[in-house]
Amino acid sequence: MNELDLNLLYTLVALDECRSVSGAAVKLGKSQPAVSAALARLRDFFNDPLFVRSGNNMQPTPRALSLVESARFVLGRVGSDIVAAPTFDPATSHQTISLALSDVGEVVFLPSLLKQLRRLAPRAAVRAVSLPANDVAAGLEAGSIDLAMGYFPDLKKHNFFQQTLFSDTFASLLRSDHPVTASKLTLKQYLQLEHAVVRAESRTEEVIERYLARRKLRRQVVLTTPHFSSAPIIVAQSDLIVTVPEPLARYFSRVSAQLRVVGLPFDSPRIDLKQFWHRKFHHDERNRWLRSVVADLFQRSPKSR
Repeated sequence: MNELDLNLLYTLVALDECRSVSGAAVKLGKSQPAVSAALARLRDFFNDPLFVRSGNNMQPTPRALSLVESARFVLGRVGSDIVAAPTFDPATSHQTISLALSDVGEVVFLPSLLKQLRRLAPRAAVRAVSLPANDVAAGLEAGSIDLAMGYFPDLKKHNFFQQTLFSDTFASLLRSDHPVTASKLTLKQYLQLEHAVVRAESRTEEVIERYLARRKLRRQVVLTTPHFSSAPIIVAQSDLIVTVPEPLARYFSRVSAQLRVVGLPFDSPRIDLKQFWHRKFHHDERNRWLRSVVADLFQRSPKSR
């Protein structure tokens, strides 16, 4: 098999169809000497003349006729299974779409994305997971996770692509009947209030903490929790304040009349919300389609790398 060039099979089929060296040369876009040389190699390999001259044409031998049928089958499989670009049809796909979402990502992305995916890929289930950064990286590489969406500062290795969808700021939440009634806090008020702090796996809190540390501003932290879902419930029943990415603050104030958003007394740091994928799947048709759906829905300030 090491001596059989796959291109020789194309010559074999062309000779059978054209029954002449010159005709096969035109069909293959090659010179007549090149086709004659290929025929000589075929004859040597199969130890058979394969095509013999009869009048103005070349007629196949019985060995050639049996080979041509197999060659057409092999070349057809090569064309459809190897050479042809893979296609993906979201409308018929049953493959589950797996997304790793940060705390912000789940609130900001999932409702709109699920609605769009149900429309475009109605047969595909959607699976959202929340995992430690190392598990997200391993899942993206293994293909068990299609995309990571949100704030994932650990996915910086060269094996990952990332695309910024948009950036947002931070805001604070107070209970609706809090003694502080201002819509925007003064710095004195912000520092005097007692704070709840969310230190989740996504590490979004690090953005605001680094910002305050650079300005040597220290909050009075009386509660630390790993869950964004519990912090607003506690704030709604106390005099505590919690500072979270603004999309989360807006969401919690919409779903609970007991909470209201208050502005920060300083220019808020910005947090980039991105989608991430492993370089193994950069050219995968299904992954490319999914990334385009996400970008079309959410990208405001494109910045990809």
